[in-house]
Amino acid sequence: MAALEEEFTLSAVPLGAGPDGLLGVEQCDKTDQFLITDGGRTVILYKVSDQKPLGSWSVKQGQVITCPAVCNFQTGEYIVVHDSKVLRLWTNEDVNLDKVFKATLSAEVYRIHSIPGTEPLVLFKEGAVRGLEALLAEPQQKIETVISDEEVIKWTKFFMVFRHPALIFITEKHGNYFAYVQKFNSSVLSKYTLLLGQEENFVIQSFTASLDRKFISLLSLSSDGCIYETLIPIHPSDPEKNQQPRVVRSLLLKTVVSGNARNALSVLDQDHVAVLGPPLPASKECLSIWNTKFQTLQVSKELPQGTSGQLWYYGEHLFMLHGKILTVIPYKCEMSSLAGALGKLKHGQDSGTQTMPHFVNWETSQGYGLESKNSEPSKRILRRRTIEPSVQPEVPASQQLLSIIKKDSEKHIEIELRKFLATKRTPDFHTVIGDIAIGLLERCKTEPSFYPRNSLMQLIQMHVLSYSLCPGLMEVALEKTDIQMLQLCLQQFPDIPEAVTCACLKMFLSIGDDNLQEIDVNMESVSDYSDAVQDEKMEEQMGILQNGFNPEEDNCDNCDKELSKKPQKTVEETTSCPVIPKRAALLNAVLHSAYSESFLLPHLKDIPAQHITLFLQYLYFLYLKCNENATMTLPGIHPPTLNQIMDWICLLLDANFTVLVMIPEAKSLLLSLYKFVKSQICICSELNKIEVSFRELKKLNQEKNNRELYSIEVLELF
Repeated sequence: MAALEEEFTLSAVPLGAGPDGLLGVEQCDKTDQFLITDGGRTVILYKVSDQKPLGSWSVKQGQVITCPAVCNFQTGEYIVVHDSKVLRLWTNEDVNLDKVFKATLSAEVYRIHSIPGTEPLVLFKEGAVRGLEALLAEPQQKIETVISDEEVIKWTKFFMVFRHPALIFITEKHGNYFAYVQKFNSSVLSKYTLLLGQEENFVIQSFTASLDRKFISLLSLSSDGCIYETLIPIHPSDPEKNQQPRVVRSLLLKTVVSGNARNALSVLDQDHVAVLGPPLPASKECLSIWNTKFQTLQVSKELPQGTSGQLWYYGEHLFMLHGKILTVIPYKCEMSSLAGALGKLKHGQDSGTQTMPHFVNWETSQGYGLESKNSEPSKRILRRRTIEPSVQPEVPASQQLLSIIKKDSEKHIEIELRKFLATKRTPDFHTVIGDIAIGLLERCKTEPSFYPRNSLMQLIQMHVLSYSLCPGLMEVALEKTDIQMLQLCLQQFPDIPEAVTCACLKMFLSIGDDNLQEIDVNMESVSDYSDAVQDEKMEEQMGILQNGFNPEEDNCDNCDKELSKKPQKTVEETTSCPVIPKRAALLNAVLHSAYSESFLLPHLKDIPAQHITLFLQYLYFLYLKCNENATMTLPGIHPPTLNQIMDWICLLLDANFTVLVMIPEAKSLLLSLYKFVKSQICICSELNKIEVSFRELKKLNQEKNNRELYSIEVLELF
């Protein structure tokens, strides 16, 4: 349930205001004080409770303020930018902005963000971000270009995510929209393409956002009058450069306003949004609050003098321009409930602040507003219904969620699951998560069109599931060809059967490169394998492999002489990774999975020979990459180990050697592996000889008991 209280006037708009209204309304370090920046030359500090200004500052004639003034919560100073590049800092004691601290920057500023708990951030029009202190230390530092040509920033917001600052800004280019998420604890900038779906011909008029655990819930109001939601991950799953993951908008509320360029949107809490705009094309503008959970209008207020299409909210106050007057409307939003939502339906032609309660007799079938023929029993029934809930035990949240899973839509299940996961964990949390996963999978089997992918991904990312807790999960993912989910399961489930592991491997090897490029894959285990391997480097590497041993010398009986007679193209001459990076990441997930050799071998025989050859080529390539450094490890966050690589080479050869010998495509690979094994045998032979010599030296040192303080000894080895 929501309510709009009586409005009050904060201030008439200064004469310097632009045609689009105010530049911004920003909260100060004192919650009751706000900085109002007009579209011209003036910044005014207001105290809302007293409805009066506390101070006013203006730039010189000819100068124009180009972004809203903000308060530095760490120092109490105010910050503003005029003429796009000139930054000013001042305090309440300062009177003339021309005499306060000034810094001229090397690039144009789009917006300054400041929230409690961190230093202000400066976002430049080219997409680069700088901390205020670093910028003031070197104002003329070079500012890089992040966004592409003709790409324009449309909206931006600053968050604190788990005590770390994060910035999101939306850009537009030729009708396409992109979302950038900048995390400052890891200096990671992620770019996402916003897919508009069926609404491609409509223009996005307003954005707002809120945090939803591991996601940024981005709400957008389009020119079709509908509100859409886009979930953007805070932690990107794909750090690969030049890759643009895509996120799809889903319809949240349908036709809340008419298509108008002056519409605005603000999120109030997890279940309520405020919308500014006319409900019908011919009607006057209204301020309305909608319940997104139950899809109902809660309250509406007509604004006959029109607005600038701007809406700000802080605490329990909404700020807007009503005509030419800056108006504040207090509001209240109670916890969302079905009863409250059903009592707040609203028709577009109503004016003023109105609510329309509807009382429903759930025990009769006459419909709304019709009385039952027998009123006394009805009263007794209603009285009993109001008393019984007070004595009945509360249904556990997990049981309520399981009931929702059986009948509600995928979107509603996803929202309720997020709320459940945000609650405090109980001792049986692992079992409850397993029950929820099983409930979702059972409905998937009974309803083929039902596939709650986002909900299943949320459960997997809780790191509490295993294959034994939800044995049908990976089978459903295999059936749906959900590559991302299979990779996540392989990375997290410790008890995957060998048959399922091989089924995943078979799918990873068979899917086409074009289809794989469109799939979001976790690339943590893959480094840049695209670098060319020079011939000199390969020769040096072979020297490292053989530990200084030359196989053509007599001490190894010319074990490689026969192979060197006929020059052939081998895997050693490969200049790049035999698979694309996304396929490499998927194969690495298989390499990390646990297995039993005796159970795995029979299933490996079912994989086609050409796929086995490709996998062996990739494994041999990884082995060569391991030998490029002294630590014998691969770059990346979670790369395969050398032991894993060698074990899988042996497994594949044991299971498919007779088949590989018969196909021409594997000939060069098998020759290279043969040469590698022979060289390793030679190395072991030489090491055994050295071991004997060192053993004799150790005996000589033990026999030497009488040593002077200084001596020179000559030892002859035969």
